[in-house]
Amino acid sequence: MTTSSTLRPGVGDRSVTDPGPPAPRPRGDGAAALAFLTPSIITFLVFVLAPTVGVLVLSFYNWNLLSDGTFVGLDNFDRLIHDGRLLGVYGSTTYMALAILAVNVVLGLLLAVLLETRMPRWLRGFFRLSYLFPFVVSASAVALIWRFLLNKDLGLVNYLLGLVHVDRIDWLGSSAFAPVSVIIVNSWKTIGFSILVYIAGLQSIPDQLREAAIVDGAGAWTRFWRITFPLLSPTIFFLVVINTINSFQIFAEPRVLTQGGPGDSSRTIVEYLYDRAFGDFDLGYASAIGITFALILVVLTAIQFWFSRRWTFY
Repeated sequence: MTTSSTLRPGVGDRSVTDPGPPAPRPRGDGAAALAFLTPSIITFLVFVLAPTVGVLVLSFYNWNLLSDGTFVGLDNFDRLIHDGRLLGVYGSTTYMALAILAVNVVLGLLLAVLLETRMPRWLRGFFRLSYLFPFVVSASAVALIWRFLLNKDLGLVNYLLGLVHVDRIDWLGSSAFAPVSVIIVNSWKTIGFSILVYIAGLQSIPDQLREAAIVDGAGAWTRFWRITFPLLSPTIFFLVVINTINSFQIFAEPRVLTQGGPGDSSRTIVEYLYDRAFGDFDLGYASAIGITFALILVVLTAIQFWFSRRWTFY
């Protein structure tokens, strides 16, 4: 007669039902982990946390770098509300940031898809290098080169436009074209990063899915909209967030190209903050601008994460 223990193997067998206590962790692992993390922790404390706390404290003071600071409470934040010029600078920053974001996300995707089409390997490598090279060059150097290219009288851009009978454009001295110049230069420098990330995302999509869609008779647009875009949506979301933050913080391009002019047509928030801090030596007010600007970016990023639930697929 068969017992229940034989019908249920492992009953009463500790080696099967109870693996026993976990193996003890070797001593020294915690110390080793702390040793590896210490440089990053020190860097974060010294270059991120401490300056952030310092700016937050300065926003409640009136300080000009020379005299002792005077505590003014929320007066600096009250000045933000009544600073009409600041609102205009936010407008010009938003206009340029959204344009740069659109170029990086939309045009970057288009160029990445084109680079992933069938072409000789050496040609594909050449295009990838040509798009990525400006990204690794200093923003100030890029802006300085483009300042000569966009010169109204001697610039190469106006010379080429003249060959097709287009009048000279005052790229850097016109309130209409100065922001466009900043958008062109910054997009030219940063789009290589977006292309590189897009290519990595495209290569992670299994070829079997596209091949199955082709067998089912799906056209190029259907394959992109039904297969490529959903599987690429996490990459698109990543680039939207990163490019939003970076485009709102542009500084070198407008500073070198136009110095924020004419007027404030191409001035950014970071440039305006810099002028208040090191031009007017009003570090308290500049700190208040920086704190509110950082909060705006945090809120904007949180909104992007919330909306991403509707169109991002993992």
